[in-house]
Amino acid sequence: MPSLDDLKKRISSVKSTQKITKAMKMVAAAKLRKAQESAQQGRPFSEKMNNIILNLNSSVSDKSSAPKLLVGTGKNDIHLCVVITADRGLCGGFNTNICKKAKNFFERILKEGKQLKIITVGSKGHDQLKRTYGQYVVEKINLKNIKKINFDEAEKIGQIILKLFNESKFDICTIFYNKFKNVITQIPQEQQIIPAQQENKEKKDEKDSFFEFEPEEEEILYNLLPKNISTQIFKALLENAASEQGSRMTAMDNATRNAGDLVDKLTINYNRSRQAAITKELIEIISGAESL
Repeated sequence: MPSLDDLKKRISSVKSTQKITKAMKMVAAAKLRKAQESAQQGRPFSEKMNNIILNLNSSVSDKSSAPKLLVGTGKNDIHLCVVITADRGLCGGFNTNICKKAKNFFERILKEGKQLKIITVGSKGHDQLKRTYGQYVVEKINLKNIKKINFDEAEKIGQIILKLFNESKFDICTIFYNKFKNVITQIPQEQQIIPAQQENKEKKDEKDSFFEFEPEEEEILYNLLPKNISTQIFKALLENAASEQGSRMTAMDNATRNAGDLVDKLTINYNRSRQAAITKELIEIISGAESL
């Protein structure tokens, strides 16, 4: 049984931890609002751009002369997976959920006898994947020193992907990230960006709509497709930023509550031990007095 001094030190330690988790919860709550607004504002643009490209795809008459970013290389042998996670921990299962979905995809690809290449965005994802899939990692990107995510970071990642594609290093590119739903729920996503693919299959009316384009469809596609890659990555980064803060806020709130419960239990044990020690001393005093 721990001594009174040990229990007192443990209570003090848990209270200090509780102050830290409560402060982290408040910081995450303050950051969450801006991150959520950015994610929600970025969704319509990325979805509309994807729909425009799909409409352009249906308007292209000669598929053989169409850009490979749109129609693909015609092969399905080499897969490039971009796993987007956070650079910081203490956010519950945020990073683990993304990596879990990515790992299931990796296993399916490898079982089919296809080649796998991985780009990790965020140190936490790289730390979880490097033990099993370290040999497949071709690029590691760290955004720890960047306070606010902007389009420049997404464009840099997009340029890396385009460079590999132009060098015929892969056939299909898929990104993995968490979509923000609310503070409690973040949904792991798997989105194919090369070749372009319908993100929301329920929106058939937009896909089937007729548009007239000026200049010609092929010319628009050559300019728009590389921009779409960066746009989809930027959307994923914004969704991840909101999901990370929401997950961290929930995790720190749970940690604060658990710390409070632990303090209550330790306090009860401390009071019981203290009462037992006092009772023992009283018995010793009474016994000594009776012996005299």
